[in-house]
Amino acid sequence: MLRIVLDTNVVLDLFHWANADAVPIMAALEAGRIECLVDASTLDELQRVLTYPQLNLTPAMIAERWTRYGALVRQVAAGEAPPLPRCKDRDDQKFLELAARSGADLLVSKDKALLKLRGRTKLAFRIVKPKDACALIDAAGLSLP
Repeated sequence: MLRIVLDTNVVLDLFHWANADAVPIMAALEAGRIECLVDASTLDELQRVLTYPQLNLTPAMIAERWTRYGALVRQVAAGEAPPLPRCKDRDDQKFLELAARSGADLLVSKDKALLKLRGRTKLAFRIVKPKDACALIDAAGLSLP
């Protein structure tokens, strides 16, 4: 099973914006064909972001998105990550650490600071954009027929 870490902007694409680039990820996730990994730090960030005024979410909408997401992810315990490159955006380091600690195959992001790390260092996982993750899911035969 493909194991992925989604950064917060991709989670919003899936659970709030319904971005077309992320629809195959959502379908595979809902079908149990991929595993999405989270930890306390990434969940804390999502919980904070869901309250941002620019999202115009009511408390009921926040609860609905939080519940839907929580039902589809597996929480990984905190722990030490192996040596990793430093992300220019310190807020994104937690996603690198989670992907490394959890044995993820992919870190899915649209964040420029994370994407800049691709190819610059040897990682045990790939950092990809949502559309590339969709292509990999499809190539692995994990998308829906």
